[in-house]
Amino acid sequence: MRLLLCSILFAAFLLPAQAADCPSHQGKEADILVQIEQSWAAALELRDADAVGCILADEFQDVDPNGAVHNRAETLAQIPHRRPGKNILSELTPHIFDDFGYIRGLATLVDAQGATIARVRFTDIYVYRDHRWLAVAGQESMLPAAK
Repeated sequence: MRLLLCSILFAAFLLPAQAADCPSHQGKEADILVQIEQSWAAALELRDADAVGCILADEFQDVDPNGAVHNRAETLAQIPHRRPGKNILSELTPHIFDDFGYIRGLATLVDAQGATIARVRFTDIYVYRDHRWLAVAGQESMLPAAK
């Protein structure tokens, strides 16, 4: 019984501390959504599913550029298999409405030589819960190659 109690205490208190350092007590300012998107892009570049997991709510759903819907688990499972490249974000326009926010932007994926691999227009929807922003939905649209 004592071993079971120790196991429960370990799981309840120590494991969360060892998980990814998720942000807490974020402000509700629009620039926080910009910072989150930049962190998300950097985590994708590093193929860091734990860092992205801190951003996504349990009920997160994403519509990819092909129109397929992915839940949180599917989205996180794809991260280690992403093609290499750097995500450059631009045209970020955040909007906050109390405990709800969204941000639109353009993600340009470039390879090690700086060549553009893909350009994706995106919208991410957030809720403010437990003193932090969590993404609940995303939508991406592939843009044609720049001319």
